[in-house]
Amino acid sequence: SQHFDSGQARRAGLAGIEVLADGLTERVPELAEALAATGLAAAAVSLGRADGYLAPNMADRECAVGRLRQAMADAVDLGAGHVVFVPHYGPPRMPDLRPYRAPVELDAEMMVWLLRTICDLAYALGVELNILPVNHYETYFINRLEQAAVFRHKVKDHPHIKLAANLFHMALEEHSPVTALRDHAADLGYVQLADTNNRLPGEGLADFGAVFAALRVAGYQGWVTLASDTLEPPQVMAGLPACLETLRRAGLH
Repeated sequence: SQHFDSGQARRAGLAGIEVLADGLTERVPELAEALAATGLAAAAVSLGRADGYLAPNMADRECAVGRLRQAMADAVDLGAGHVVFVPHYGPPRMPDLRPYRAPVELDAEMMVWLLRTICDLAYALGVELNILPVNHYETYFINRLEQAAVFRHKVKDHPHIKLAANLFHMALEEHSPVTALRDHAADLGYVQLADTNNRLPGEGLADFGAVFAALRVAGYQGWVTLASDTLEPPQVMAGLPACLETLRRAGLH
């Protein structure tokens, strides 16, 4: 979305776009003007691959939280109601302090600290923070919705802390993505659609009819956005008509 033409996106039939946080602050006025001109909405600000919240060094953690706060402020300026973030990429970075604490236990404590630190600001700004689980090839920490939900429960199911679901990562990690969506309906705040090969819906094997049926049963009313890390913007725009037709046939309106 950093490189998308908002006019093209609107003509393709999209209602909004998700924007990356990296370099966004300087572009907010330009992007807000383009959104207003086309009638598109900003669905969310995504932190992408930025992490550091669970870093062993305090300065790195503070820098990461600062980026998250700025993303929240940028989201408010754009009228986006969501900020999507992955808590951690890669292997553990915390020291192994067993028998006192294993790295995963330290990471879990730091995750709760992060959410407690940031949830009041999210409430004050009116922004929802969405924890995005990603597959185990990219992180050892939080791969499934049920794992992310544990941390939401640790902050008493704060209404401004919810989960984001990405169908590509779910296809790799969940026994049944459809069942996981139903089971965590109360925790779900944002949905990213990608096929099983991390390309646009319709280019892989995902059953989006079953996905949309599950979301309807769950009463989900939020955004569903398109996500693909394997395609460049021109490829996305070229494949968009067929993708949207696939989604319409699957029941998305």
